[in-house]
Amino acid sequence: MSSRENHTIESAGGVSLDARVYPAAADSEHRNDGLVAVLVHPYSVLGGFQGLMKGMASALASRGVTALTFNMRGVGNSTGRASLTGFAEVEDVVSVCKWTCQNLSARRILLIGSSAGAPIAGSAVDKVEEVIGYVSLGYPFGLTASILFGRHHKAILQSPKPKLFVMGTKDGFTSVKQLESKLKNAAGSNQTHLIEGVSHFQMEGPAYDEQMVNLILQFISSFRGE
Repeated sequence: MSSRENHTIESAGGVSLDARVYPAAADSEHRNDGLVAVLVHPYSVLGGFQGLMKGMASALASRGVTALTFNMRGVGNSTGRASLTGFAEVEDVVSVCKWTCQNLSARRILLIGSSAGAPIAGSAVDKVEEVIGYVSLGYPFGLTASILFGRHHKAILQSPKPKLFVMGTKDGFTSVKQLESKLKNAAGSNQTHLIEGVSHFQMEGPAYDEQMVNLILQFISSFRGE
């Protein structure tokens, strides 16, 4: 298999999504057969696209986890229009997960959302049975961001599925106190990992890809037995 495959995935409302699959390295000692990581990129309206997830997807694949990135509606070669609040994009995530089960023989899916991709992915978690866990990279829980994404909070906080929230302590959209407050009464298992002194957009940058991948792999191993 090549290191990257391009695909087109049909979503709700006749939208076509441009997607890339990064197959797991056959020689990886930690190969996770039947598990696919689906990565959801940051806010489309602010220029988010699947290329921002490429570093993590490649690193996951090299370490035995097949990964998939895609452009949400209205981004790059994907058709349709981006929405302000991300609810249309939830349908994109669900469609991609279903395609993954049908075409990549995925029996288990890990949903990973970055920035605004985190609330969007979080709203899809319980809509797909095969999703076994969720990773948030910089979930925008803060008051200003909640004007746009507040209606997504309930879905992920009420999900019984295992969750990992990664955030920089200098995140401009969410304070550590706001994160802790939100997770206090959240259902299921909720792990957090704080990166000292790092801002929201710093953490999104490629310099932190390797650290994110290590955290994701640790998280996978924590519920491998389920």
